[in-house]
Amino acid sequence: MQRRSLLQAAAGAVALGALPVATRAAEKTIVYLTPGLDLPFWRYLAKGIGDTAKGQGYGFTLLDNHNNAATQLKNAQDVIARGVAGICISPTDSSTAPAVLGLAEKANIPVIVSDIGTNSGEYVSFVISDNFDGAYGIGKVLASKIKAKGWQDGSYGMITISQARKNGQARTAGFRTAMREAGITKEVPLQQMQSYTTDETFRFVQDMLTAHPDLRGLFIQTDQPTSGALRAIKAARREGQILVAAFDGTPELVQLIKAGQVVGSGMQQPYEMGVKSAEALLAHFRGASVPKQTSVPILVITSENVDRMLPVIKRTVFAGEMT
Repeated sequence: MQRRSLLQAAAGAVALGALPVATRAAEKTIVYLTPGLDLPFWRYLAKGIGDTAKGQGYGFTLLDNHNNAATQLKNAQDVIARGVAGICISPTDSSTAPAVLGLAEKANIPVIVSDIGTNSGEYVSFVISDNFDGAYGIGKVLASKIKAKGWQDGSYGMITISQARKNGQARTAGFRTAMREAGITKEVPLQQMQSYTTDETFRFVQDMLTAHPDLRGLFIQTDQPTSGALRAIKAARREGQILVAAFDGTPELVQLIKAGQVVGSGMQQPYEMGVKSAEALLAHFRGASVPKQTSVPILVITSENVDRMLPVIKRTVFAGEMT
């Protein structure tokens, strides 16, 4: 009986002794909560955070929220319960971020909002691209090419990211401003992505082409779905009759720009955004002053400048993954 008690006491001591080790590991871990790793943009941003965190001796954990607010909240609850050092979050949309920020604030865990934005809540810093200016820039490119073809009396359409996201609202406003300034004012009803897939955009563009025979321009507000738009145009035998502009970037999109199938893209620099997000968190850990917002420039990439800009975008857009 005495022997059993001693063994139980020893086992308890081992278990208790393990807890501080686990806690110390968590306290040296930075977590990134991302909307969905099916989009390359989030993978590149995650790599920027991870590379910077690990370079300073921190662990790094990446959690995919699958564009689902409930999953995002559950992931946040789990990592906050572990007592991690800090969180970077790109929320599923701006209205879902406050719930996570509130939990982190109660646990005294610092948070960096890495793109998309939040409607409210406390955070250390917000790392964002100038989405209005980027969309305005690529809108000007598309408008000039539409006018060069004499198509300015036709209509244009947008396949947007969620308009519940602050960055989505900015992209829509920036692009509209460019088109309005160019005198191209016939906008067809926009469609908002939900699954962010090429098939979804294919269906959206099919419907637009059927309902609006005078469609001359399209703005696809994120990269991979752009190929769905091109597929719909080809299926409708409208190639050469509609110009397509994009946002963000993939290696495949670069090739489409080079080939002239896409007029250009307003490319955010997700790897650089990830680096800036992690740097802000690390500076906060050191007690340094951190700006409430950091804006990372957007690169307007067209067939005219893509070759010259490749060295930059390979590093800051594609996180060194593009050969």
